[in-house]
Amino acid sequence: MSSIPGMNDCPPIAITMGDPAGIGGEISLMAWRKTRKSAVYPFFLIDDPRRLKALARHLSMDIPIETITAPDEATGAFSGALPVLTETLVEEISPGSPDPAASKTVIHSIDRALAFVLSGEASAMVTNPIHKSALYEVGFAYPGHTEYLASKSNSKTDPVMMLVSPSVRVVPATIHLSLRNAIESLSIDGLKQCAQTTATSLLNEFGIKKPKLAFAGLNPHAGEDGHLGREEIEIIKPAIQQLQDSGLNVAGPFPADTLFHEEARRRYDAVICMYHDQALIPSKTLDFDSSVNVTLGLPFVRTSPDHGTAFDIAGTGTANPGSLIAAINVAGEMVSARQAR
Repeated sequence: MSSIPGMNDCPPIAITMGDPAGIGGEISLMAWRKTRKSAVYPFFLIDDPRRLKALARHLSMDIPIETITAPDEATGAFSGALPVLTETLVEEISPGSPDPAASKTVIHSIDRALAFVLSGEASAMVTNPIHKSALYEVGFAYPGHTEYLASKSNSKTDPVMMLVSPSVRVVPATIHLSLRNAIESLSIDGLKQCAQTTATSLLNEFGIKKPKLAFAGLNPHAGEDGHLGREEIEIIKPAIQQLQDSGLNVAGPFPADTLFHEEARRRYDAVICMYHDQALIPSKTLDFDSSVNVTLGLPFVRTSPDHGTAFDIAGTGTANPGSLIAAINVAGEMVSARQAR
């Protein structure tokens, strides 16, 4: 075993390659450098060691890389070198220049991490940012990681995305849809399922015994009693009532413009938001560098940094690894909470 202080007995965390033209590689290098002496949750990358060594040289980072052949070798290696399980790129990829030629390798990295968490060889998976349009060119038929992992793991629960940060937890009830389509897709059953999955996860994976959920309204002033829209009356309030009848601690709908100031945030453990930006704007505004994307409802723990590939700064060494480090720590804490139940 490693001599890292506080090391637990869980298997290591698997981190995927992400798009090799993005910042995933360099923030992974930085994350290891910043945490190697104090990490509670060791990790390994599924990536191309040659690419990472070249990237480290390019960025003048003196980071030793140890090639491993199985996840169980990562914990012993972690304090002395960044453990990397080889996923070979066929072509050299330049930072900032995405190439669909790498897409099959990117997907294979995800598939291997998934296999490791399902087999128990990895305790959780953390996914580096992908470039979806490049994946679509090789037949990737999913909106993103969340839907792909749910399908590949035969999840019995529709996945739910939660953004976790030191200041707030938010859950968008609809995700990657136009605003028009998001509104049209809202339903009583959909909101109930979203809230139930969130409450279950807060209990089982965050150790919150009686989670309090607040619902944001869709319309200005939460509809102003129907004068500014009827979705609150016809969809959101009935869902809340049925959830309350089932015993969940939920309240709302509240006007979204007053839900995220400091005093309001003390009143709940998470907010169920009606569409993507209603959730992500407060999360990223309050904690941009430490916000984590967590997928709820999967049979394993999956987190991700809450940012994209950042092609515009890839290879410059200016990327902030804070969100990736937070994603690793949140994943480890969720695994620990699951074990404690």
